[in-house]
Amino acid sequence: MNKPLRINFELERADNPPLYDELARFPKGGRRVNRLRTLAHAGLLAQTAPALSDFPSTPTSKVSPETAAMSVASSELFGPSVDI
Repeated sequence: MNKPLRINFELERADNPPLYDELARFPKGGRRVNRLRTLAHAGLLAQTAPALSDFPSTPTSKVSPETAAMSVASSELFGPSVDI
């Protein structure tokens, strides 16, 4: 069984203003941790998205169709806003 990964870090606004401002919107605790988890997951998907873009043409890929579909859905969730 995998052990949980615990991370304790300090972030000053000067280090990364957009990230600091986003996380500061949430009170300490679960909401902030969940937002950081979501942002980290979205960042990971953004880094691996080029590998998923050719998924259908790569039959030996270890990415399942379900994972590829979830990646596309997650990427769309964090895409640019829609102007109405």
